[in-house]
Amino acid sequence: MLKPLPDSRLVGRAKEGDPAALDELVRRHYGAVYRVALGILGEEQAAADATQDSFVKALRGLSGFRGDSTFRTWLLAIAANEARGHLRKGIRRKEHPWTDSMPHPAETRDQSEVLMARERAAEVRKALSRLPEKQRLSVSLRI
Repeated sequence: MLKPLPDSRLVGRAKEGDPAALDELVRRHYGAVYRVALGILGEEQAAADATQDSFVKALRGLSGFRGDSTFRTWLLAIAANEARGHLRKGIRRKEHPWTDSMPHPAETRDQSEVLMARERAAEVRKALSRLPEKQRLSVSLRI
């Protein structure tokens, strides 16, 4: 059985462009980053968004990681800052995701309306998944 590489080696490989090293860093630290974001935001979907944003920011800034701290410490600091940023954005502007506009069963007696709204939401999600990443992000941020 092979001994797993330490983060410092993975970071070095990732800086050299090794996608497997990047994947391993994400796999290894995803849970901790998510827990930090969830602890600050208190909502699963917001925490998932902040987690994704944290990894994007960290991986884009990986070349600037000097190693003054461990990779995990650096990454969790980014996650905390991203989560706080999401929190500030939410306080300044109340956002209403498109799924919130669906009728809730308690608000209507006609269950067919609820079913139709869920089907429309699934169609929208499917259409969004076909968009290129930048367009998908833009649409998701505006909805």
